[in-house]
Amino acid sequence: MKELVEYIAETLVDEPDAVDVRESEEDDTIFIELRVAKVDLGKVIGKQGRTARAIRSLLSAAAGKDNKRARLEIVD
Repeated sequence: MKELVEYIAETLVDEPDAVDVRESEEDDTIFIELRVAKVDLGKVIGKQGRTARAIRSLLSAAAGKDNKRARLEIVD
């Protein structure tokens, strides 16, 4: 899961070196924390949160294959 979010974020932003993804797991839920540079925050969130929602949808689909749930938090 971490690799998926990292790949998507790095392709969206202008500063891919600043992308930091952390993953933790608790029971059947995977928690992903995404940090990007301040100037790239809007690119990851998108207009009205559409890009962030799309990333969350992809993450949920990938986690569903393993019968798990996924939560993405974008930290500024």
